[in-house]
Amino acid sequence: MNDLINKIQSELPGFSKGQKQIARFILEHYDKAAFMTASRLGTTVGVSESTVVRFATELGYDGYPHLQRALQEMIRNKLTSVQRMEVSSDRMGGRDVLQTVLHADMDMIRQTLDEIDRDAFQGAVDALIGAKRIYILGVRSSSALSNFVGFYFNLLFENVTLVHTNSVSEIFEQVLRVGPGDVVLGVSFPRYSKRTLSAMQYARDRGARVIALTDSHLSPLARVADHLLLARSDMASFVDSLVAPLSVINALIVAVGMSRREEIEQTFNKLERIWEEYDVYEKPEDETN
Repeated sequence: MNDLINKIQSELPGFSKGQKQIARFILEHYDKAAFMTASRLGTTVGVSESTVVRFATELGYDGYPHLQRALQEMIRNKLTSVQRMEVSSDRMGGRDVLQTVLHADMDMIRQTLDEIDRDAFQGAVDALIGAKRIYILGVRSSSALSNFVGFYFNLLFENVTLVHTNSVSEIFEQVLRVGPGDVVLGVSFPRYSKRTLSAMQYARDRGARVIALTDSHLSPLARVADHLLLARSDMASFVDSLVAPLSVINALIVAVGMSRREEIEQTFNKLERIWEEYDVYEKPEDETN
């Protein structure tokens, strides 16, 4: 973030009058500017859309969307919950909330599909299949994703630890014996969790393979990952949109499952007998009654 801000400040004297207006607005309101279209930003500061586009080019970007993405990626971890709500309110305006959020989630999945590294995905699948032990880690909103992975991986493998994360000390107690041959899957999205990052760094230092599911190459998790899985995540007010990350997780579970098909069939045959014996699921009513 400081690099971009410093660049704008250093080049400010050489900008045209209109570009200076854009620059000052970004410097003072970067949290809002990052989520404005070129047209909206131009209207807000009183310049044309083409002036906004030229401003982005002056800074060395291919166009305004490139500058906008750079701003978004660098600030999302810095926004407080209150700032998130303000930004989302500005973006949505008077539009239908249900339609806006669902369309945004669809866009996140499309972008993820276009951008995800297929080799990294396959590398993650291979690492999981060959792991001595698998540790799954995600806290706060990402705990929903880690719990989902843990539920299915416990059906697929006998060597899974879903790390419970009430405190930093508890995390390290649970991953204490991690080492070579083990795999740690860490999940975190803005605002990134220090606990998740610390545990992943510890695991890598101990010789384990590390898979990171996060949103950007600028994510701190990317620095410690052997296999980096990127999934687009956007903000819906103070809520994290985790639709695209969940889709990547679904794909990961299916890919791992397909490679262990015979074992999984045996497991589910046993489970079906257990579920039937202990009346786990509601049975359909007899249609003849």
